[in-house]
Amino acid sequence: MSTLVQYSVDGSVARLTLDSPQNRNALSTALVDQLHQRLTDATQTPGVRTVVLGHTGGTFCAGADLAQASGGDPADIAADRARELTRLLRRILELPIPVIGAIDGHVRAGGLGLVGACDIVVAGPASTFALTEARIGVAPSIISLTLLPRMTPRAAGRYFLTGEKFDAAQAADVGLVTIAADDVEATVAELATAIGKASPQGLAASKALTTKVVLEAFDRDAEDLTQQSARLFVSDEAREGMLAFLQKRPPSWVAG
Repeated sequence: MSTLVQYSVDGSVARLTLDSPQNRNALSTALVDQLHQRLTDATQTPGVRTVVLGHTGGTFCAGADLAQASGGDPADIAADRARELTRLLRRILELPIPVIGAIDGHVRAGGLGLVGACDIVVAGPASTFALTEARIGVAPSIISLTLLPRMTPRAAGRYFLTGEKFDAAQAADVGLVTIAADDVEATVAELATAIGKASPQGLAASKALTTKVVLEAFDRDAEDLTQQSARLFVSDEAREGMLAFLQKRPPSWVAG
């Protein structure tokens, strides 16, 4: 199996790099499994105080791998994929080590869920963000678990509905990212150095304070949102929306 998530350690920093640029670092089952393993590696590597989640190519993450081959009932498949994403987002939130997102590229769909799950996010000038789910007949159901606690209510109300693209500066203004930086690597290095001065116990306990409310929402809402996501993805409107997207044409509900 090819390596889709690179892993390296430099001092107190473990770097996890999404490395599947041919499909824009889409969240295939293989990539998700490797990301789980790399997170485990980071927690088991002595001296690691920070995980940096980065990417190769011009896209940080494009969300689900829609081209991934699968068989069986479409509703069951959609629910399984939703649960797969939920487990990944929860794993990042539960990790006892802080996770810094290092982004300088496009972020879409489930990729925004990853951004929301990170403790700190640095976004560079090449970064763009968009929540276009409503345009294809679905909704950002699962990723709302990590996005709604981060974004201002007004911003969520706008971008969940319009699908507009916005940049790193705007993402920082609305709380989705922590810092919009010209030099992502230098900024991440400064943050990692500061985190490296903390004790493991202090980091774990301090992070838990910031993620407690988000994790409570997971326990309360994740299954309902999983079922919602599955229903939407197998609906007639979603089939039309995805087909229109692939055919590069307006969907039937958009006036010509």
